[in-house]
Amino acid sequence: MIRLTASLALLPGLGLAPLLAPAVLAQTAPPPLPLMSAPMGLPQLRGGIACPVLQQRVEVAVAGEAPVWSITIADASGRTLADLNGDRPRRPASNQKLISTAIALDRLGPDHRLTTELWQLPDGTLRLQGSGDPTMGFPQLRRLAKIAAGSGGSSTEATSLVRLQLEEEPVKRWFPQGWPMADRDYDYGAPVTRLALTANAVDLSVTDPPGRLSRLLQQELSRQGRRVALEPVPAGTPEPNGSVLLRSEPSESMHHLLSLANGESHNFTAEVLLREGTGSWDPGVYQQRALEWLRAQGLPTDGVVIADGSGLDRGDRVTSRLFTALLLRMAQHPYASNYFASMAVAGQRGTLTSYFRGTSLDGRFSGKTGTVSGVKSLSGRLLTADGPLYVSMISNGSSSPVTVFRQVLLASQRLSSCQPPT
Repeated sequence: MIRLTASLALLPGLGLAPLLAPAVLAQTAPPPLPLMSAPMGLPQLRGGIACPVLQQRVEVAVAGEAPVWSITIADASGRTLADLNGDRPRRPASNQKLISTAIALDRLGPDHRLTTELWQLPDGTLRLQGSGDPTMGFPQLRRLAKIAAGSGGSSTEATSLVRLQLEEEPVKRWFPQGWPMADRDYDYGAPVTRLALTANAVDLSVTDPPGRLSRLLQQELSRQGRRVALEPVPAGTPEPNGSVLLRSEPSESMHHLLSLANGESHNFTAEVLLREGTGSWDPGVYQQRALEWLRAQGLPTDGVVIADGSGLDRGDRVTSRLFTALLLRMAQHPYASNYFASMAVAGQRGTLTSYFRGTSLDGRFSGKTGTVSGVKSLSGRLLTADGPLYVSMISNGSSSPVTVFRQVLLASQRLSSCQPPT
């Protein structure tokens, strides 16, 4: 036991926390996050539209489809250059992930890693608990199983029984309520659990994550010559006094997690980031805390509904004005570079790789796409010769949304100084 815990100090990313007794861990507060600057001129349509000529171009771009569009464009000083139905709540699709990642980055910081931990309780029982690490794979599982095999039961009895508890959320919390049943069969709709392996997806969704994990653990422990008795325990069950942390498997970096959510639009990762960022896996709690965080930033939340962290829930409702204000707010954040570096880039990477390639937008727009049935959205930062612009466009029923995206962004690029092109 002493050799095992002492070696943890040499493992990258684990720091000193695994070496501390539970009582010490409870008393050790994380370092305070840097304070955000005071809100500066968030888009509130003060004094009306600041760039009438751009407003006109936006209206021309949407043509007769104006009722199904919400578009808001602001400059770095917070002036609203153009706004079309910006206060109308709409289904945002995966633009919802911009909220989840902002909360996680602000509350957890760029150095945070999700962990999967193996504990030994005073009676020798082992307990596996996790925080939904989407990067947890088979190598980590094998390491945990090997340690469990060496720590459970008597080391002199090759066939002694390893008693292992798996700490997990109840089934009713695996899916946000508004996720369509059909989506839950696919990899993008995989159940959201704490003890996830390969993000609970293998081509299709894994329908019984605890059952799959149990089978794999039994196989790995059998290879070590051990038998195992598995027992489920509710998530959040406190470890008894005297419990010892045997192993902590860290996730990939926060940058990697943010990029999975924003750049690759990975639903499972976004859901976990919202839960961990708000400090709760209870839907009623994380939904309320997400709204409270948005309001604390001075963002416009009238009509906004946070139903999940990924945008797959059909109950989400967000305005383009909120997204534009959020982007501007995060541009002022101490971790602004981390936030915007996680996004897809037009013509270059992520879900925007095939967008606007070969145009003046190539490499100049970074943002988040969103697509579910009947919904197409795009929000992000456009770099121009006159400085960055913050843009959000949400369509709920447009016939050619990508064409509108391109026309609005090109017009914004040309009119960034709010002067008619010569």
